Amino acid sequence: MTPNPALIKSVEQLNYRVTVGDVAAQAGLEINQAQQGLLALASEAGGHLQVAESGDIAYLFPKNFRSILRNKYLRLRLKEWWDKIWAVLFYLMRISFGIILIVSIVLIFAAIAIIIITISASDSDNNSGGSRNRSGGGGIFFFPRFWIGPDIFWFFDPNYSPRSRQRSQNRRSSNENELNFLEAVFSFLFGDGNPNADLEARRWQQIGAVIRNHRGAVVAEQIIPYLDNFDNRSDNEDALLPVLTRFNGYPEVSPEGEIIYYFPELQVTAKNQSFLAVSEYLQEHLWRFSRAGSGQLISAAALGAVNIIGALVLNSLLQDGQIAAQIGGLVAFVDSIYWLLLGYGTAFLTIPLLRYFWIQWKNSRLQTRNQKRETRALALNSGDRHLQQKINYARQFATEKVIGEENLTYSTETDLLDQEIERSAQIDAEWERRLDSGA
Repeated sequence: MTPNPALIKSVEQLNYRVTVGDVAAQAGLEINQAQQGLLALASEAGGHLQVAESGDIAYLFPKNFRSILRNKYLRLRLKEWWDKIWAVLFYLMRISFGIILIVSIVLIFAAIAIIIITISASDSDNNSGGSRNRSGGGGIFFFPRFWIGPDIFWFFDPNYSPRSRQRSQNRRSSNENELNFLEAVFSFLFGDGNPNADLEARRWQQIGAVIRNHRGAVVAEQIIPYLDNFDNRSDNEDALLPVLTRFNGYPEVSPEGEIIYYFPELQVTAKNQSFLAVSEYLQEHLWRFSRAGSGQLISAAALGAVNIIGALVLNSLLQDGQIAAQIGGLVAFVDSIYWLLLGYGTAFLTIPLLRYFWIQWKNSRLQTRNQKRETRALALNSGDRHLQQKINYARQFATEKVIGEENLTYSTETDLLDQEIERSAQIDAEWERRLDSGA
């Protein structure tokens, strides 16, 4: 079985010496899952078990254990290779939408130019000699010049100068997160992914941090701001059931009949834990329409509009069904895929418009959930005397067991006989110390 990536990352973040509670709180994993995962990881990566006098166990891993796993598991190597390949493929897919749009515009306007030139040449041949002296030879047509890039409208600016353009680019770069124009086109179309894809992982990591900060004993009101799907105070205790199941917690009833919860496994750690920074409540991140800059978004929308307008102009020129057949070549090809080009341009503007309204609806619901969690957090901070009594009772169960090197009774790092000899020497030294202090 391939090791859990979240477990591997937690071991590295905790400096390669951990307990089950350390990993469960750090990664937000279930206690049983963390315990089984650590045992499997220690077996596969050459880790060691350290047993304290209290019977608690710490796991010690070599700093190169990820390399050991990579050499042992073909699946891990293949996953790393595939991640690199997929990054390239996904990037190509992202920029392909912008490339297709540009190609569509080029094809449309190239076909329009060919048709106009052909019609003009035909009219010139059919005119009398006197008519050939008329200005324009049958008409004047203006073809706008377009710069395909993130600054498509810079040449329309009467105050344009290379220096001012550079300053404008520098101001925008910090806001656009270094997206190039083709990447901005994809962001304009489809956004930048779900900002709350890791919501459940963050939820359990923050709950684990809160329990750790209170040394393994909490009341429901301290966990409620990180949970969902309840509104009434009477539901608070029921809402804690998934937390108890995940972290092997136990309820305890105070003399006043209030329930507190303590988590023995999360009270055991491989080293003294500092206070973990955690937000007062679980916050869902708002969906953004795009992280591209405003100039990039305007340029992308303008290109979509240019594509549609060009397609409509081309359609008017192709009303005579014989033109494409007579000219042939590129014009015939563009005529054959005309509806595809028009459809792409239409979808290019329709999809972002629909997505904009969907994001507004999504964010309104998201903000409602955030406000409910914030309200619960404020209620905790301004808790009444009744709540303070519960918290004080929970502190009676708060403790922290640190498995230090000095209180180990057994470790798989060294031979058992050597450990017994060392242990006997420690016992003799302890007895001598006690005798000397008694004397």
